[in-house]
Amino acid sequence: MHVFLAGATGVLGRRIVPLLMAQGHRVTGLVRTTANATALRARGAEAAVANVYDVDALTRVMRTAAPDVVMHQLTDLGALDLESNAEIRRSGTRNLVDAALAADVAGIVAQSVSWAYEGGDEPAAESTPLDLDAGPPRSTTVSGVAALERIVREMPHWVVLRYGVLYGPTTWYHPGALMADRAVAGELTADADVSSFVHVDDAANAAVAALAWSSGAVNICDNEPASGFEWLPVFCESVGAPRPRTATGTARRAWARGADNRHAREDLGWTPSYPSWRSGFTAG
Repeated sequence: MHVFLAGATGVLGRRIVPLLMAQGHRVTGLVRTTANATALRARGAEAAVANVYDVDALTRVMRTAAPDVVMHQLTDLGALDLESNAEIRRSGTRNLVDAALAADVAGIVAQSVSWAYEGGDEPAAESTPLDLDAGPPRSTTVSGVAALERIVREMPHWVVLRYGVLYGPTTWYHPGALMADRAVAGELTADADVSSFVHVDDAANAAVAALAWSSGAVNICDNEPASGFEWLPVFCESVGAPRPRTATGTARRAWARGADNRHAREDLGWTPSYPSWRSGFTAG
């Protein structure tokens, strides 16, 4: 299969490229600079140089590549700007899908998140509606996710990967990275909000496996949704930070419920190598 990978040099893309090639797939990575193109070709992949916001250039390189499927792993969080990330989900996805349809591409696998669901008492399954009535600043993320998921459904075949919070090397949740530095500085507080995590290697493996899945949304997270009271002290210990402060008298926000991964595990056969953040945080 020929995969056109948007986000080939990102946290997930760098892992996905060798996984795809190891399975015999041909890979064309979308990059913005000739330097990134050279680096990608040195790894054995092909490269297409274009900006996802330039729909004409994107359509041109998509038609030249003529892939079987597009894999959308683009994010824009370098400046911690939620609006920029929402914009790439809206406009970047719009352009990718338009270019793919113009090039007669049949399928797409796209990155989403598992914390955009509406509130509830249990971890959210894929049938749970998105939290479209959320107020700001959460509405920025949810509206971007909703736009991405709506647009990719225009493709003949589509899979949306609703990832849990990514952790592991080159993510924010790793020694020396953003959240570890905040933990060391004593800026994090354990509370009742529930999160679902996924190790970055498990997330990459799911993206490759998704090439064979039927159309639909899939929660890609580990087996143990947990409150901040549970996971944050373990994370702090794993990065050499002091034990975090503990919130008192604060209830869980209704939407902070975690996600249920049973569809991925039981129906699709995806098994995380790190079934819990408990072992994953300390594994490196």
